[in-house]
Amino acid sequence: MSVTVYTKKDCPYCTKAKMLLTTKGIAYSELKLNEDFSRENLLELFPSAKTFPVVVIDGFNIGGYSELHNKLLSEETNNNMKLLNE
Repeated sequence: MSVTVYTKKDCPYCTKAKMLLTTKGIAYSELKLNEDFSRENLLELFPSAKTFPVVVIDGFNIGGYSELHNKLLSEETNNNMKLLNE
């Protein structure tokens, strides 16, 4: 799985997303606004991006921190259900 987090300076949700990924042991690459990309570049890649962070998993924009949190929570729940059913 390839995870990229597009961030900007002084963004609390960017920090939360990176901390969540780190806590879950998920490697990610971080790209920073005005260092690694411009707003125009980001909107060309992901026209629906409205806020930061922009979390991309395997090339698909899943959304921001809330969507990342929900995705990881549902995957964790699914994995726990699999364990309970084995």
